[in-house]
Amino acid sequence: MGPRSKSTFVLDTNVVLHDHQCLEHFQEHDVVIPITVLEELDRFKKGGDSMNYSAREFIRTLDALAVDGLPPEGLALGENRGRLFIHSKAPDMSMMDGFFTHDTPDHRILAVAAEYDRALPDSDVVLISKDINLRMKAIALGISAEDYETDKAPWPDELYTGTAILENSSPELISRFYDQPFSVPVEEVPGLVAPMPNQFYILKNGSVSALAYLDSTMQFMQRVQKRRAYGIDPRNAGQAFAMHALLDPEIPLVTLTGKAGTGKTLLALAAALETRKRYRQIYLARPVVPLSNRDMGFLPGDIASKLDPYMQPLWDNLGVIKGSFAADSMEADRIDDMIESDRLRITPLAYIRGRSLNRAYFIVDEAQNLTPHEVKTIITRAGEGTKFVFTGDIQQIDTPYLDSRSNGLAYLVERMKGEKLYAHVNLVKGERSVLAELASNLL
Repeated sequence: MGPRSKSTFVLDTNVVLHDHQCLEHFQEHDVVIPITVLEELDRFKKGGDSMNYSAREFIRTLDALAVDGLPPEGLALGENRGRLFIHSKAPDMSMMDGFFTHDTPDHRILAVAAEYDRALPDSDVVLISKDINLRMKAIALGISAEDYETDKAPWPDELYTGTAILENSSPELISRFYDQPFSVPVEEVPGLVAPMPNQFYILKNGSVSALAYLDSTMQFMQRVQKRRAYGIDPRNAGQAFAMHALLDPEIPLVTLTGKAGTGKTLLALAAALETRKRYRQIYLARPVVPLSNRDMGFLPGDIASKLDPYMQPLWDNLGVIKGSFAADSMEADRIDDMIESDRLRITPLAYIRGRSLNRAYFIVDEAQNLTPHEVKTIITRAGEGTKFVFTGDIQQIDTPYLDSRSNGLAYLVERMKGEKLYAHVNLVKGERSVLAELASNLL
């Protein structure tokens, strides 16, 4: 939240489900929880999904705060902090007459915000919601409304890309990356601006170039070579950088962003198979959107059949890798053996939550559909020797309350940049096909 005089914030249910610790982030401002929000949380408190967890944790927080009751002057949230009010009365819906045809939870929350706006003419009353449409309704009624901004990353064009280009590097400097020991002390590389550990560089001078990365100690810049992984060859500089990070055992956390067709998932899976001897198990997982199975009832069959359409793109990537070998080859047979022995598992992300992961190569596909809290929950399950790879396109969000700045993948990139255990590559060039690249760019 930006600097302002003391305000009153009315929270929508989706804010609580997005961040159950949201009450900690309103500083000196007062917070109002409409009773409708508590009613809606009742629907979410049972289940194993992250939203269910958030609902339960927020209810426990309220229980701890209200141990001595709910005084009319509100509950103190802490020293130099605002107060919490539970608006327990049914809202006056008459002020919604003429605007909306239905009495919905959203409209009741909006009515509470309107009541406070009318009752506190000298205060700044703001509805906080991750629902764009509800914010638009509030603004249409003359009520201030904002998104929940606490965990938002920069705009996509300002997000850390993990790659920089050093134009006009001297030919002598470039040639040094092709001679033993294939590295140059960082102080001898001019033009570095705000360098990060494990950041990648393209050094160019006309037709002469070299691919390099800054090591985690930030003492040396070392050459990056295009390395094949289980039949898959990098086709451009970005993919070479990604493959380097994916194969490096000293980098346990990697994020890959980019539009469809840039090879994010394929590279990650190929690298996992190439380094399989280091790990007990390879997981390739993705969130099911929606993250619970509530809205999949229209699909035929049992739960496995319902989930198959969501997992098929992952099987397709595995098929591409198998297709690079002969059908009766040892490499293709090894993949089948790993699947049968459960050493390679393709699964919905919800099925692995709560597990302790030791010596696992864990790929999370479509990570842009996760919340920041979900990403934190996954990474904190890491045991010894586990490597996490998160892939996704932050411009393609499939959940209604996330956007290009509030999704967990963008948040992860922003918070982890500069850490020695982390590398990031934003892939730009599509390699699926000329037609796919054309459609991605023009449609």
